[in-house]
Parts: sequence; C-alpha cells; structure tokens
Amino acid sequence: MNGPLIVQSDKTLLLEVDHPDAEAARRAVAPFAELERAPEHVHTYRVTPLGLWNARAAGHDAEQVVDALVRHSRYPVPNSLLLDVAETMDRFGRLTLEKDDSTEPGRLLLRTTDRAVLEEILRHKKIKPLTGERLDPDTVVVHSSERGHLKQELIKVGWPAEDLAGYVDGEKHPIDLRQDDWSLRPYQQQAVDGFWDGGSGVVVLPCGAGKTLVGAGAMARSATTTLILVTNTVSARQWRDELLARTSLTEDEIGEYSGSRKEIRPVTIATYQVLTTRRGGVYKHLDLLDARDWGLIVYDEVHLLPAPIFRMTADLQARRRLGLTATLVREDGRESEVFTLIGPKRYDAPWKDIEAQGYIAPADCVEVRVTLSDSMRMAYAVAEPDERYRFASCAPAKDRVVDQLVERHRGQQTLVIGQYLDQLRTLAERLDAPLITGETTVAERQKLFAAFRTGEIQLLVVSKVANFSIDLPEASVAIQVSGTFGSRQEEAQRLGRVLRPKGDGRTAHFYTIVARDTVDAEFAAHRQRFLTEQGYAYRIVDAEDLGTLELV
Repeated sequence: MNGPLIVQSDKTLLLEVDHPDAEAARRAVAPFAELERAPEHVHTYRVTPLGLWNARAAGHDAEQVVDALVRHSRYPVPNSLLLDVAETMDRFGRLTLEKDDSTEPGRLLLRTTDRAVLEEILRHKKIKPLTGERLDPDTVVVHSSERGHLKQELIKVGWPAEDLAGYVDGEKHPIDLRQDDWSLRPYQQQAVDGFWDGGSGVVVLPCGAGKTLVGAGAMARSATTTLILVTNTVSARQWRDELLARTSLTEDEIGEYSGSRKEIRPVTIATYQVLTTRRGGVYKHLDLLDARDWGLIVYDEVHLLPAPIFRMTADLQARRRLGLTATLVREDGRESEVFTLIGPKRYDAPWKDIEAQGYIAPADCVEVRVTLSDSMRMAYAVAEPDERYRFASCAPAKDRVVDQLVERHRGQQTLVIGQYLDQLRTLAERLDAPLITGETTVAERQKLFAAFRTGEIQLLVVSKVANFSIDLPEASVAIQVSGTFGSRQEEAQRLGRVLRPKGDGRTAHFYTIVARDTVDAEFAAHRQRFLTEQGYAYRIVDAEDLGTLELV
C-alpha cells in the first residue's frame, strides 16, 4: 500500500498532491467527496451524507465508493467508515417517487422497498400532511404539487427519495446552437450531457469558464420554452446578448421580465428580485412560473438563490431544472435544498483543471496587510462590536495601497471592488474613476461596462453589484478593499471577474487589502478559504514592502 490518499475515521480524506497517482485518486473520489481545502501539498476532502447521496443519484453505488477508497489509500481504511458509507448510500432509493398509472390527474406514488422506513417517515408531523391515501403497505399517494416539499422534508430526516416521476415535455420551441466559428469546449459538452442524462441538477464551473454556453447547450438539447432566472437586470441582458450571438433565437423570441420590463416569450429571462417582490404579503409575479408550459428552468448563480425562490420552485418539480454556479458553497447552509429542489450535482470541474487547459487565466492572489495608526487603533478598540468591521474595512491606510496598486498596473483593465459606499465614493474621487453601485441606473451600468470592455475606460470602482454575472473579459486586475464579512461565495465571484483568459496568456492579479489585528483580517481569512479550496496559493505582504513585490 503506497497510495496518495490517507482515509481517516472522521470521514476526511487527505490527498498527497505530489504523488504520481494523485490525479487518478482525485478523479475517483470526486463523485462522492467534497473538496474542503487545497493548499500546495495536501488537499482535504470530506465524505458527507449529501455527497454520498449525490453519488447515488449520479449512478454510483457503495461498492464503487469503497473500492475507490481502498484502492488509493496508503493505510488500511477504517472499517467503521466503510460500514458508514455503505449504510448511508443504502438509505437512498429505499423510497422512490413514481408516476401513477391511474387516470386520476396530479397523482404520484411514494413507494418503499423497506416497509419500516415508510412507517417511520409517515409519523413525522411535517411529512404526514404531504401524503394522501395509503394504497397498500408499501405505497402511499402524493399529490404532484407536494413533490418538492416532500423531497425537502425527507432529506431532513435522512431518507432521501429517488425521484423517478420524470418530467413533462413542456411546450416545444426550436433552439439550435450556431457553431459557425466556435464549438462547445469538451468540458462544456460533458456538462450538458451530464445534466441531460440525469434529467435535472447542478453544473459547477469556474467564473469565466462559460456557464452561459452550458445553459445554451441544454436549451438546444431540450428544444422547449425556457425560463431563465438570473441575479439582476444587467445579467439578464448579457444572457440575452449571448443567446442571440450563439443560438438561432431572435430578439422576438427572448423576453425580459424585470423591474423595468414584463415580457413573456418562448425564452423568458427573469430576475430573482422581481420574483421575490411582495405587495401586501403576496408574491405578485409568481404567476410567471405558470405563465407558459416551460420545458426547462435555468437557475443562474444557483448558490445565490434567495430562500423564497426555493419555496416557489418546489412547485416546478415536473420541469427539467438546470442550476449553474461557480461554487456550491452557500453561507446559509441550504446545499441540501439545492439537491432536493433543483437536483444533484451533475458536473463539477475544478478551477485549476480548467486553468491547466488554458480556458481561464492563471491568477496571482496577494493579501496586502496595512497597520492602523495608533489613534485609529484606539478608535477601533472603543467602537461598538457591530461597527468594528466597517471601521477596519474602511481604514484610510487602505487608500494609499490602492493608489500604489493602480499605479503599478497602469495600462491594465482594473477593478476596485468594495462593500461600503462611502469608502467607494472616496476612492472613485481620489482615483478620478467612474463608480458603479446599486444606485447606478441599468443604462449607465451597461454604458460603463461597455466602455471598460473596449478599453475606453481602464479603471472602474464597483460595489457588490459587480459580484454577479458581469461579463468583463478584459479585466485583469481586481483590488478588493472590503467584503461581505466572511463570504466565500463573494470571494469566488470577485476572483472570477479577472479569470477570463487573456489573449497574450497574461496572469490575472487579485489583491485583498486587509487591516491587521482587526476583525477585517479574521473575515479575510475565512473568505480566502475559498482560494485554498480551489488550489490557489495566496501571498501575504506588508503594505510597506509593496514596492518590492515581484509580479508573477
């Protein structure tokens, strides 16, 4: 035994990256183990029930998982772990949701291969009301409207149902990819195939790796009316432009359903905000979900899906559903709801793999630490606890570092990104650069982003509105001055802003400016976990030594 994997009884897997068989081991464990940390030499994976159920949903069985662990392990695998893997995976599929062949409309059947399991779950107070007549000891009726809610509750009690009820075809609508001078990259085609073969689920790809094209590929495969849910209006219009450029769809076939427009067409792109708008406690735009006989629902940035959308989409279980994301990390812990309501992970490509293929730029990640002055340190010390993060994030010492970094990368397309508007206004004025915030009109945002893409503008100061689905392929430098506490989601989005491949093969540069000895540093460490999880090493330098920093 001299494998690259150390399997531990706490369900963590340690992978020695430099081992000659490391790549084979990584591919073997990827379907069922989640990558937690990926520093230079040893990567840490964790085996969880959700990961094992994901694997079962994708067609892997316990024997394959056990074989992967035993074959690649350096030491004997703890027997308790192997037993737990087998028993956890065996829970998936003892309950199945199936179509009812009777003529009564809207009926599904919940069946079991283990009568005791059915008896157990029917005694849960949140599950019993979701079921109907008991047809026999192993079968109970479920109304199709409760399909999503039931799956949610079942996974909470540790008995995930295998959904075999299938999908309605939806309204047919021809959609073809126009691959004249381009074609889907191999991993994009694999993602489309993995999604389609599974029926519904999530595709995980790095920012800049072309998730929109995976969506377009799925739409062409489906050839049905499609509802696309996105984070904001700018993103909606970028989706429209990409679909017009890459598919046979015309402007008349694509509708925008946002705060400013309410168009319902064969392909309709709606924002999460408009769907979650409430008046008098009522979601007034919820009818959009039933406005057409949709054949496909696409959820862009599924890791940001607002909680109300989960409740709404529980009713869309009969439609094929595709979730697109750069990271399945959710700060609210709702990964299990993504699994139950949208589907299991169908395809996942590690960021460094896509980088190695040349499809995203290599990135140099640097944390620049600044020291607060004595007076600022004292002011920070006496500030109210809930004000300390803002105080440290907006430290004036950061402004001088931004000046240095902007000057250092003069001539390159640079984004200065932050959380606090007063800080960003100060920096925009100091740098004589345009500022984009949530208050900036959609038209003005589009105008400034377009000028940035053409190089007419080389420096933009942006708030968190630029975290989501903003296509800025020329951006090569990002300077982060403040963030949303410890959000790893946000770190993924912000790094993704500079990862589009550069024509000359240049490295992207991602800087985070942090006030040492404050909660700013603590939150930055948590955010940067995302970088190490994806295999990016980041350097730490003192602001005083910035002039001697060598560019990678």
